[in-house]
Amino acid sequence: MVLLLVMKSKREKEAIEISQMQIPLVAFLESYNKNIPASFPHASVSTLKKFQDMHPMLFKNGDTWSVAQHRKKLMDWLSGYRGTI
Repeated sequence: MVLLLVMKSKREKEAIEISQMQIPLVAFLESYNKNIPASFPHASVSTLKKFQDMHPMLFKNGDTWSVAQHRKKLMDWLSGYRGTI
């Protein structure tokens, strides 16, 4: 039982580290579209760049993205943005 808890804790730590990694726009786009529910709008390079232009305070680390910092905010924004097209 203790071994299972240690293994689970290690996997959780790795998942957190991966979600906090700063990655390029294209890698974030691929990951985002692959892992969102089918009912959510997908992103494109142009929508990500528009989001980045509209939210410069979220990009203090330059032109990099992270799941932990950007995914939820993008999902919320993209739902409203799609409604304005």
